[in-house]
Amino acid sequence: MHARKPRLGLALGSGSARGWSHIGVVRTLQQAGFTPDIVCGTSIGALVGAIHAAGQLDWLEKWVRKLDWQGILALMDFGVSGGLLHGRKLMRFFEQHMHNHAMEQLPLPFACVATELDSGREVWLQQGSVIEAVRASIALPGLFTPARIGHQVLVDGGLVNPVPVSLCRAMGAEVVVAVDLNWDLIGRRARAESPVHAKASAQASGWLGHFFSAKDAETAAANARSQRSMLGVLVTSLNIMQVRITQSRLAGEPADVLIRPRLSDIGAMDFDKAALAIRQGEAAARLMLPQLADAMAA
Repeated sequence: MHARKPRLGLALGSGSARGWSHIGVVRTLQQAGFTPDIVCGTSIGALVGAIHAAGQLDWLEKWVRKLDWQGILALMDFGVSGGLLHGRKLMRFFEQHMHNHAMEQLPLPFACVATELDSGREVWLQQGSVIEAVRASIALPGLFTPARIGHQVLVDGGLVNPVPVSLCRAMGAEVVVAVDLNWDLIGRRARAESPVHAKASAQASGWLGHFFSAKDAETAAANARSQRSMLGVLVTSLNIMQVRITQSRLAGEPADVLIRPRLSDIGAMDFDKAALAIRQGEAAARLMLPQLADAMAA
């Protein structure tokens, strides 16, 4: 009589463009015979996790491997209220491939994490529209406008639970594989600003003219260029916060297997570096396969 295989949960962490690494992790696990029974995600982990749960990971990998900065900019809808981006164009694009199923209808059980803006409360999104849930989970403050689901105003889940091990456990996972994308970000060397960063910075500088005189706006824009972009400072600050929160959460809610791809050379907005991110995800996952095999056999 064969022993029952424990239910395997996959907790995909936040990390903006570094999240394409999740594709490499999932591929490596699948090739080794470890197919998750439950998928949970935060922020970019919610996006990749939802697409995987919908059975569309092949499409996602093919698309991101061809993605360049011009394609990224084409999905950006700049605004001035609540964040740099509205996020409508991005979500409409993904809805074409995910068909906005309810989470209960997905082939693989899926849930994601968001943060209630008014209370700071962690919110687990387990029912309803997949697209609305993912939009809430990726609503990085300052970058995306907050999302509304019912009466709740929601922002990025990485503010409270960057790697959702606890959600995986609550959904019945007996062995949890967690993917931490941000562990090596603090103290990394300065990088050149990407075209996407530059575009967003230029957009933000242009807004200064609405509030200040032309001379003052020009001076403020020059100061911003000579130091760091507004978006760069914001994202770096959020990276520090997420690293510290992740360390605290994983100490209290440890995963059975923790996968940590080396992604410090990929910036938060480097969505055009999918091939590198995927390779790093594959390499990190391969290193942990023996530990996962032990955990599943225990």
